[in-house]
Amino acid sequence: MDAAENRRSIIVGVFVFLGVAVFILGVLTLGGSQKTFVKSIHISSVFNDVSGLKKGNNVWFSGVKIGTIKNITFTKSSQVDVEMSIDAATQPYIHRNAAARISSDGLIGNKIIVIDGGSPQAPIVQDGDILQSERILSTDDVMKTLQQNNQNLLAITTDFKSLSHQILAGKGTVGALLADSTMGNQLKQTMRNLQAATQTAAQMAGSLNSFSQKMNTKGGFADNVLTDTVTFNRIRASVTQLQQAANNATTLTDNLNKASNKLNTTDNALGVLLNDAHAANQVKSTLNYLQQSSVKLNDDLEAVQHNFLLRGFFKKKEKAKQDSIKKGL
Repeated sequence: MDAAENRRSIIVGVFVFLGVAVFILGVLTLGGSQKTFVKSIHISSVFNDVSGLKKGNNVWFSGVKIGTIKNITFTKSSQVDVEMSIDAATQPYIHRNAAARISSDGLIGNKIIVIDGGSPQAPIVQDGDILQSERILSTDDVMKTLQQNNQNLLAITTDFKSLSHQILAGKGTVGALLADSTMGNQLKQTMRNLQAATQTAAQMAGSLNSFSQKMNTKGGFADNVLTDTVTFNRIRASVTQLQQAANNATTLTDNLNKASNKLNTTDNALGVLLNDAHAANQVKSTLNYLQQSSVKLNDDLEAVQHNFLLRGFFKKKEKAKQDSIKKGL
């Protein structure tokens, strides 16, 4: 009887242990949001660094847990493929151009994957699709950036410390202004001069404004020129005539230049007379001969008139000339 009771106790203990184990496993499964009895789809994304992401960690979308990490495997050098199981009920809200990024559940919580929905114009994600991944700054990247900023800040403070010493020692323009009262007074005087120049410029602007108002006065010359089309057309016609006169003067000047150039050559009569001394002397000699010949011809004609053979002819001709004059009177 003792052996049978012991065996019965052992069997009961085993069943109780198995029941407790099944109960604990069920609680862990339901508490871990595994959603064993919920329809799901599988999608994945490839990361260069998963930053400590583990199998079973949660997947979030718009602040809601929609699934878990099913598997993490290496695909290529320094690349990790993360397979996710998400609730099929959220499928219509996730599009193929959505992006997956690694984040933290709270400030120091477990690593999770956060999915952005993408644009509504893109197709809805399907089972087996691969989402693009977004790289985030890791803790090491943040520490490197912080270290670099610390080095830059140290360099800036060091330079500023050296600069402040030089200023206090009176070096440089700023130091001289702080240490030299004479230079400070000169700077003040310069500022006064600048202020005076500014006031003068303001007065000049006022004068120009007044002048422009006078120009715009109705009936003035400027107003007539700017607004009276007749006056403006007359001025434009006068300018056109002046331009034509200038063009004519230019043409006349060109013609005179051409004529003067002709006079400097020997391809024409005036050019020969002006530039060839021998030809000029020949012309003078010819003119002298012509003059002498005309004198001799006059003498010959005078002698012919007094010749007794032709004296009657010339008297009759002279008488006819006198009669024609009297008839004309």
